[in-house]
Amino acid sequence: MPKASSPSKSPSEPLNNSHQTKVLKSAILSRLILLILTLLWRTLLTPYDTSAPLNPTCLNHPSPSPPPRPPLLSSLGSFIEKGIVWDSVYFVRIAQCGYEYEQSYAFLPLLPACIFILSRTVFAPLVSLIGHRAVLALSGYVICNVAFIFAAIYFYRLSVIVLRDPNAALRASVLFCFNPASIFYSSIYSESLYALFSVGGLYYLKSRADNIALFWLALSGFARSNGVFNAGYYGFKTMHQAYDAAFLRKRAFLALQILLSGALRCICIFVPFITFQAYGYYNICLGRSSDEMRPWCKARIPLLYNYIQSHYWGVGFLRYFQLKQLPNFLLASPILSLAVCSIMYYVKSRPEIVLSLGFQASAEEKSSMAMIFSSEKSHRLNSPPISDKYTSRRQENHNLKLRKKMGQGGDPAECTIDHGSSEKLGYTSASILPFILHLCFMVVTAFFVMHVQVATRFLSASPSLYWFASLLMTSPSISKRWGYMIWAYCSSYILLGSLLFSNFYPFT
Repeated sequence: MPKASSPSKSPSEPLNNSHQTKVLKSAILSRLILLILTLLWRTLLTPYDTSAPLNPTCLNHPSPSPPPRPPLLSSLGSFIEKGIVWDSVYFVRIAQCGYEYEQSYAFLPLLPACIFILSRTVFAPLVSLIGHRAVLALSGYVICNVAFIFAAIYFYRLSVIVLRDPNAALRASVLFCFNPASIFYSSIYSESLYALFSVGGLYYLKSRADNIALFWLALSGFARSNGVFNAGYYGFKTMHQAYDAAFLRKRAFLALQILLSGALRCICIFVPFITFQAYGYYNICLGRSSDEMRPWCKARIPLLYNYIQSHYWGVGFLRYFQLKQLPNFLLASPILSLAVCSIMYYVKSRPEIVLSLGFQASAEEKSSMAMIFSSEKSHRLNSPPISDKYTSRRQENHNLKLRKKMGQGGDPAECTIDHGSSEKLGYTSASILPFILHLCFMVVTAFFVMHVQVATRFLSASPSLYWFASLLMTSPSISKRWGYMIWAYCSSYILLGSLLFSNFYPFT
């Protein structure tokens, strides 16, 4: 486990290390709870679909002759294979046989590639014991659960940098460990790898490790298609730094350099997804006559992913707005409500920041997050203009004002904040804005375009959701009510998800 990077010692360092240990323990505990629940439900109930163990011969590989010997622990292998449900079937099949069918190209290659490598190296000796497909499944489980644990650590580190409040960062990180989409982070799904590389990439971006951040964010686009949305963070950073260079520092050439560099970095985040689309075009379209070509091959912009989503799963703008889908809208309503409330709270608290896209942030706010707002590379990340102790004390004063306001039945968004002082630090900081903009785009996409029930896991890696929930849980007059509601929501979806998903019943 990598250690938290901190070039200078500070009084808060032991507290941060202690918090990081708590996050690590919470992440491991949450995975163990999910494992126990999954095994329990799978033992007590009969799966709705019992076809999980079926595994036809790969199209690209003829059946071996003579056939391989049956594994020594075939019953254990069969039990592991029963956990290959829903999209896990595709990921394991791709790792075993490659991309055989057109619809399999909807699943990006990072997770199958990791499964393939691990099953051929570390877990290769287990093939004779439990069978090849069970080894593939075991590799997938290990990869996804380990990736989630590291994602939780990076989530805490990112939260500390952005919120400047270790306690709030701890609360948000523990909530992330027990998020309502937890079952997908413990299954053979791409959510864990996406969360690791997107959250980790944002941590490195905030830490000024631009090259590492670029690599990690690009990898997130190899895990899930929505990884390309992470280019927006570089777009936001480039916009502000170019403005700083051109209009504040009067350095036009530097502004041009920043714009070109930012554009190239955004393109680099798109490259993995575009490369995979080109790979699909090469395998399916090239070398075929016009009559044999699939419809998408003849399109002006032949995007295989969009065609698959539309043709096979009916994904498209307003296509899911049907009366029969009302239960799925209800299933997604908690996460969508939380997301909308988090956005509205921020907009009501900082309307000038939102409307100006951050350009009206105070000089102190821009200075405290100079890696985003300033074009001056020599500004040190770990040299904030105010001391950690002073920041913490002023943040506590603001929290006290907020609690008094809410205790009187007022709207917390109406609590006056002195944006020229360090009281701005926290969820209403200008540094939260790119996360809010990213969340807005994700919410609109989930509600109007996607299968809406997928919103629970689609939005589950958005940091601002947990930062807002952490803020709600510390409000004095309604803290218990909101805290209980948030934890009840997460707990019920963990129980419901482990029950339904593991037995091949529809969940999200």
